[in-house]
Amino acid sequence: MTADRTNPVAGTPYGAVRGRYEHGVAVFRGIPYAAPPFGPRRFRPPEPPEPWDGVRDAGAFGPTAPKPPYSEAFAAYLADPVVPGDDCLNLNVWTPEPGPGARLPVMVWLHGGALTRGSSAVPVYDGHAFARDGVVLVSVNYRLGVEGYGLFPDAPANPGLRDQLAALEWVRESIGAFGGDPDRVTLFGQSAGAISTGALIAAPRAQGLVRRAVLQSGPPEVSDRDKVRKMVRRMAARLKIPATAEAFAAVDRELLLRTQAEVGRLSSPVLGGPAFGIVADGDLVPGDPLDALAHGGAASGVELMMGWTRDEYRLWLVPGGLLERIDRLGAVALAGAMARCHCGHEVVRGYRTLDPGAGTAETVGQLVTDHLLRGPLHRLADARADASYLYEFAWPSRLPGLGACHALELGFVFDTGEVPEAVALAGEGAPQELADRMHAAWVRFAADGDPGWERWDASHPVRVFGEDEPHTAYGVHDRALALWTAPVTPPDPALAPLPPDDSRLRATELRRVVRRLRRSAAVRRR
Repeated sequence: MTADRTNPVAGTPYGAVRGRYEHGVAVFRGIPYAAPPFGPRRFRPPEPPEPWDGVRDAGAFGPTAPKPPYSEAFAAYLADPVVPGDDCLNLNVWTPEPGPGARLPVMVWLHGGALTRGSSAVPVYDGHAFARDGVVLVSVNYRLGVEGYGLFPDAPANPGLRDQLAALEWVRESIGAFGGDPDRVTLFGQSAGAISTGALIAAPRAQGLVRRAVLQSGPPEVSDRDKVRKMVRRMAARLKIPATAEAFAAVDRELLLRTQAEVGRLSSPVLGGPAFGIVADGDLVPGDPLDALAHGGAASGVELMMGWTRDEYRLWLVPGGLLERIDRLGAVALAGAMARCHCGHEVVRGYRTLDPGAGTAETVGQLVTDHLLRGPLHRLADARADASYLYEFAWPSRLPGLGACHALELGFVFDTGEVPEAVALAGEGAPQELADRMHAAWVRFAADGDPGWERWDASHPVRVFGEDEPHTAYGVHDRALALWTAPVTPPDPALAPLPPDDSRLRATELRRVVRRLRRSAAVRRR
């Protein structure tokens, strides 16, 4: 590394890169960690990039992975910039002390977006504050959608997850030149990025690459292979081609994206449906990551910080006015949620008892959130109590109806609440004091494994970041989660089948809402 305060230069295994000093920290953008995944490499595992001579400029974000845009309703809240180009397997580094010898803690960020959207170029993910506070921050682009998570008979599964593994291997080999300590790497991600983080720390091939992990609003999980195959087969049917990687590789990229967006309207976190996801492949992902982490001894030395937002579901249902329409469905919507969550009447009755003033949409939203997210994270914390910290983000957005919704915490974690893309979700006037506290907790965890509150134990301590001073609460969701294992009780008469005529009318309305939900391509995990 040179001492030039204008254009810092660092070496990588493939060539030198020149970054920029910005606001007192060195920034390197668009560094390739793998070759462009197109042409003969399409749908294949990542390969090393071609080495380059001289010094490669790293002043601008590299190309983003192919992805469809968010729907208009969701684009009002969620930024998703597009940088054109094929060289999309790239990463960015923010560092306070470029050059070997500093041995600073490293944080590697995996963005969310339902494995179909998002990138490291989202302004909310700017790593300046982490570098300012003594952390080397790395953010990663990886393949999305059918390019990264399509399941084909003639190609390996999970190429997008394999991209992330390649980026972690690049960090192991290269981060020392940027001032980082390869033995103090914290992998963290939100939503699909958290699901990816869980899969990677459980993967045998990734052992030793990560010391700590943060899972924000996403549990370790694998998707049903048939569900992913259904996405591919529906795309193939629309394109009138075989459901093979060879056939998909011959399709124009823009046409493939449009087709993916059309088929993707049939999925949502609340209603399920076919969707892209990480699958067990017998190789990188031998089985269920949650089982491997909780009971299989995987990542036994990895410390965990895990959490959620209080009102995750509101980002899925508020845009487009869907929350109000579900409220009108009453028992029919609750019956749909029961089917989605594989639970009985007694669970729904318990949720109603715990919060009798909640509307149908709120009950459905919390039911699905507990089933998909809080329950699995509780189970993992129970199994790894000696190395787990849990939190809840409970500060409500200033925008109507969003509450403490999915993805709202990101501007606080990155301390980027002032950028317009963060304001679009949080509204004006987000408290800087909360960002200071939350960001500091992530920095502390990366530096020494202690975010500033008690480890998980039988009292179930949860750090709550809300409108009041951050504080530790105990058993925040225990009463609701206990309903899932309680003895079965007689059905609630209020949830009995509706009279025939009313049932038909309300079922018709439910189908309308389901179609509307599924047509909203962005109503999914961010």
